[in-house]
Amino acid sequence: MTAAADAPPPQAAEALAERFAASAAERDERGGTPKAERDALRESGLLALAIPTAFGGLGARWSETLAAVRIFARADSSIAHVFGFHHLMLATVRLFGQPAQWQPWYEQTARKQWFWGNALNPLDTRTVVRQAGPLWYEFSGKKSFCSGALDSEMLVASAVDEAAGGRLRIAALPTARSGIVLHEDWDNFGQRQTDSGSVGFERVRVEHHELLLDPGPLGTPFASLRPLIAQLVLCHTFLGIAEGSFDEARHYTRAEARPWFKSRADHITADPYVLSHYGEFYTGLEGARLLVERAAALLDAAWDTGPSLGDAQRGALAVAIAAAKVAATRIGLELSSRLFEVTGARATHAALRLDRHWRNLRTQSLHDPLDYKLAELGDWALNGAVPAPTFYS
Repeated sequence: MTAAADAPPPQAAEALAERFAASAAERDERGGTPKAERDALRESGLLALAIPTAFGGLGARWSETLAAVRIFARADSSIAHVFGFHHLMLATVRLFGQPAQWQPWYEQTARKQWFWGNALNPLDTRTVVRQAGPLWYEFSGKKSFCSGALDSEMLVASAVDEAAGGRLRIAALPTARSGIVLHEDWDNFGQRQTDSGSVGFERVRVEHHELLLDPGPLGTPFASLRPLIAQLVLCHTFLGIAEGSFDEARHYTRAEARPWFKSRADHITADPYVLSHYGEFYTGLEGARLLVERAAALLDAAWDTGPSLGDAQRGALAVAIAAAKVAATRIGLELSSRLFEVTGARATHAALRLDRHWRNLRTQSLHDPLDYKLAELGDWALNGAVPAPTFYS
């Protein structure tokens, strides 16, 4: 393990983020799998951050784990994304399965520093499952947007069970299993190192004990915390992108930018329009920070409640997270676009790749349209109706 493994988790995350930041712009241009950075996460021990100490993990609360996601996102939102989704997959097997399933997976993840990837994507129904024997099944088809699947040891995958009326079946599988084909076809303009391409399933054998059937997907209020954890991973990623944008813009403004020729300021740091922009940035960030941190604290409380979690507490958490998601998305998109208004024309130099912050957030935010989050919040504000549990709320 690296020296970061001996440091407390926040300091370990900060040290890794500083390392990742040094190559973030170059790797954004290159795309592909950030193998060295993923291995650094393995060596740091942070892949076991949210795993309870009883199973060899670090026993962090969700607010602490999500804070690490936010730290990484300031430097490199692709790393933050796969790190956050790794912990989301661990939460998925815990929430949808039984202890006899998830406890051994937790122990092996902590001991062997497994990386978990995502091949769930419930909106992509091209993968189907059929029962092929008394205690085994076959997954066949294709999945898109499989973040972190490449260079992972385990996958959480979903398939449609047509024999059961289109019911969604979810399983935890070794990535190296025969029939699983990882396609290196992710080449979007943002989140370029999330390995969010497609995965093929060619008659993949799935044992009965690998299916997460009890309580199953969204089977109870506690099990339905899974989509809310996913939303909070994105909230922290978006807020981290916004904070990273702010930090890079501030550094460039102070060190490189010049006042406009009509300005009466001797230095750009005294220009009233630039100061006004930074005031708006700061106000937006503070509002989003408070909402995101409040939502994370509410998640801690809901997680501590465990299987006895009720609909009302779950609903209140969903509202808090939706509000945080709207705020983090808006300030992130605004700040990552408007940062050029305080840095100037030279900041558009391709080598800086300051546009990557906007590209990253814009790419990810389109997977869950903000209009529908606002509609859910409006239904709560006007009618007192909490968001119904789905894989996105």
